[in-house]
Amino acid sequence: MSTRALGARATTVALSFTVNGRKHQVRVPPMKRLLDVLRDECGLTGTKEGCGEGECGACTVLLDGRSVNSCLVPAIQADGAKLVTVEGLAARGRLSALQRAFVERGGAQCGICTPGMLVSAYELLGRSRGRVPSDPEVRDALAGNLCRCTGYQKIVDAVQAAAREASPRRRAATKSRPARRLGKARR
Repeated sequence: MSTRALGARATTVALSFTVNGRKHQVRVPPMKRLLDVLRDECGLTGTKEGCGEGECGACTVLLDGRSVNSCLVPAIQADGAKLVTVEGLAARGRLSALQRAFVERGGAQCGICTPGMLVSAYELLGRSRGRVPSDPEVRDALAGNLCRCTGYQKIVDAVQAAAREASPRRRAATKSRPARRLGKARR
């Protein structure tokens, strides 16, 4: 083995982690940013870089269930971890209730902040356990995410709409109602 190959091998580490339920193994420099590993090595480009300084929240992902700014996290800290990115919010190619609410209520506009907002909101809804969080609760949960397009109210409304849709009472009421037919009734 050449000296050059030895030097390259010594400056990288093997990491293993689970992203959105799928195992990944990568060999990267230990201080490479988690953001870059997710985008470059894992091909998960939904996580965006906004400021690169941990101020805007565009790069927010869940690391073992907690929101982190992936632009500030060295990849080595993710070794053995479970990660969730914005791609992990959709199930079998279908948007989640939270993602649909963002689209329907205008919470997603230019798209730079949207992945981080969605991941932070997903964490909040997980903690809320079926209840609709108040405006201040939503705003507090999203405080690390900056948006220049929406004015935030549409985002707050979208998070609360998704919580209402997911609430146990709403699901029970929907199941007990007879299915509506589309189109005109036949006579």
